[in-house]
Amino acid sequence: MSEIDFSLRFTLRRPYAYSETETQPNIGAVQRAYESDRGRIINSAAIRRLQQKTQVFALERNAAVRSRLTHSLEVQQTGRFIVQKIFERLGDRAADYQLAQFERAFESLVEMACLMHDVGNPPFGHFGEAAISDWFSQQLPLFANDFVNQNPKLYQDISHFEGNAQGIRLMYSLLNLNLTYSQIAGILKYTRAGDEPKPDASNNKSYLMKKVGYYASERAFVQQLWQQLKIPVGNRHPASYVMEAADDISYCLADIEDAVEKGIISLSALQQALMAEYAQQSQHFAQAHYRELMSQAIQYAADKSARIDINHTSQFFTFLRVKLIHPLVEHAANSFVDNIDAIFKGELNRALLEDNSHCHAITETLKQVARREVFCHREIEKLELQGYHIIGSLLQHYAPLLKLTSAEFMALVDGSSHKPLIATRLLHRLPQKHLATYKKAIKNDNDDVLPEFYHRCRLVQDYISGMTDQFAQDEYRMMQALD
Repeated sequence: MSEIDFSLRFTLRRPYAYSETETQPNIGAVQRAYESDRGRIINSAAIRRLQQKTQVFALERNAAVRSRLTHSLEVQQTGRFIVQKIFERLGDRAADYQLAQFERAFESLVEMACLMHDVGNPPFGHFGEAAISDWFSQQLPLFANDFVNQNPKLYQDISHFEGNAQGIRLMYSLLNLNLTYSQIAGILKYTRAGDEPKPDASNNKSYLMKKVGYYASERAFVQQLWQQLKIPVGNRHPASYVMEAADDISYCLADIEDAVEKGIISLSALQQALMAEYAQQSQHFAQAHYRELMSQAIQYAADKSARIDINHTSQFFTFLRVKLIHPLVEHAANSFVDNIDAIFKGELNRALLEDNSHCHAITETLKQVARREVFCHREIEKLELQGYHIIGSLLQHYAPLLKLTSAEFMALVDGSSHKPLIATRLLHRLPQKHLATYKKAIKNDNDDVLPEFYHRCRLVQDYISGMTDQFAQDEYRMMQALD
């Protein structure tokens, strides 16, 4: 019998309602709790908004090109597939880890983590993240210098917007879905707080903490999560490793498929680029089969799709996925099982697929070709620049809310003042649920209470980052009329 007990990582406890003396619930109760989580997530506004958020192509009208929602659905399916393969590989050994009874529960956790993994992303993808970070980094010293000087760590937290951290904040603080600790832990991909420095490469958590995973505003919750799940501080939940692998497998092929659909690159040019890049990535493989894997997959997809007269390009990618995704899923599952002790502890300091294997070479090939042939295309760069400008301009328009003193702003919020006029009108445009989160935060009586201005910055970021691409563009056009 193994000393690893995965039952410790599965709980029905929720942040706002649980008993400190509650023992580990039975599997039926766990499954009912996760079904409840599933319903809360699927019916949330955060998931619905993904249908109008950028995957690669902003403001895309072609429904065949992926949005964040369609991408997340594909990640969800891949995550489910990986879990099934994990249990196939474990076989009877699943019982040794107290995991056999949790197969259905683990599959549900991973599926919903995959569906949620991008909910914190702002409009216009990574350029939206950069626009928010850059604006706060550059503008706060100009009108909030006292805050910056007195709170350098919180200034760092505010000026490093990260979609992963915003996802934790959205599901816990803003939407108040009260998901189980296990379910939220599935999207805690990185374990560094926004006000903590990035560790150097020699640190045993250098990968786990390479990006911001949560903000100072959610620190108490994340610490409680680690405590409730008996996960060492700074480590991951096992489900997050599977979610990450599913995302890596799904997006690296999807991005280049969308590029062909959009006419960014021709199918023949893509095939040549993939084979050339894989030849570079696989030079250190001695086995000829590994060195020829990409060309074999492309030839298989080309031959099979050539026999189908309808939608040749779409069929090509269907068969290419069969040849590439299946071995990637198998490899991710094998990597999970081979490192199950470190994964149970949450201390494996890398992604499941980043192991210098032939499967790692496949994902790197797909990513590098996408970076070189797709993301550097003039049309993509134009959309990114437009998105960056829209987000920066919106933040500039809402800056009057940040230039008020704490007393002035709180007077606007409680309705005891209606001046200045512009700030009043801007406040009225903010969603009530975001204002409710702000009010709750500033009334926090904990010893580690954060400054009011910090929560006000979060309030503005919550509003802007929660916009869809189309809403952000519409809001930008409306605000431009005020100039």
